[in-house]
Amino acid sequence: MAPGYPQGNRHPHHEDTDMPFPHAIQAAIFDMDGLLIDSERPLRGAMMDAAVTVGRPLSEVFYGTLIGRPYPAVRQMLVDHFGGETVFERFTELYRSAIQAHFDAGIALMAGVVELLDHLDAAGIPMAVATSTQRERALHHLTQAGIAQRFRAIIGGDDVSQGKPHPEPYLKAAAALGIDPRHCIALEDSHNGIRAAHAAGMMAVMVPDLLAPTEEIEALCRVAADLHEVRRWVA
Repeated sequence: MAPGYPQGNRHPHHEDTDMPFPHAIQAAIFDMDGLLIDSERPLRGAMMDAAVTVGRPLSEVFYGTLIGRPYPAVRQMLVDHFGGETVFERFTELYRSAIQAHFDAGIALMAGVVELLDHLDAAGIPMAVATSTQRERALHHLTQAGIAQRFRAIIGGDDVSQGKPHPEPYLKAAAALGIDPRHCIALEDSHNGIRAAHAAGMMAVMVPDLLAPTEEIEALCRVAADLHEVRRWVA
């Protein structure tokens, strides 16, 4: 159970959704893909199309298990799915070409990002990013989206020895900010991200994108419709 969250009080449709967080918020740590930038749908489309092209389609269920995992784990799952490195390498070539073309055309922010960042800045709350994406690529995407400078720290998948759902990414982000994890709000769109934030002892909030929260996940966090709702909660 999430720290300080009584069972059943975390879904946005519950009457007491606006109850205060159990601890004062002294820092905010964000996932990136599907939470700050609108990348999960383009990523899914590029991967699904590439898989069809190489003759090994991905099911929606299988794709869902990839979301929020560190790259080494995703890579191994895909190699296994494609039956070896040869098909995987062809898939990767097609997928990366398609997604690069998409990102070169511009990276869109998710709804409510700027308003929430402005609100947290005005309140003097430091912010960081903890993402499974490699740091250089994450910095590129955040810079292209115009928000990289808003974060005091960016922890990429290559900055940790254990990725989500292990708590290391979130613990490292909190350490970079110098804030006790209990006083950090962690914002995520994936199940593995919520598991990581909860394991780190943070006040976890899920803002669903491609994945809806399960009963297990709802027991670990609060669930917001979007970042506008999160902003109202931390007002």
